[in-house]
Amino acid sequence: MSPPKAIATPCIKVCVVDGASGLCLGCLRTLPEIAEWALFTDERREQVMADLPSRRDRLPPEMR
Repeated sequence: MSPPKAIATPCIKVCVVDGASGLCLGCLRTLPEIAEWALFTDERREQVMADLPSRRDRLPPEMR
């Protein structure tokens, strides 16, 4: 048996959620995305990760 394939993740272990935007300041995912990450298909994870850079603008300037 081979070991399971590692799941790609944008997590950088800075787990603080901005209340206004609902985004994690470390990885820019929402709480539902974080909670369901392991259940997402590889394709769904890729879609979310492709969208992450554009989310930074949703944070207040002092948190970017």
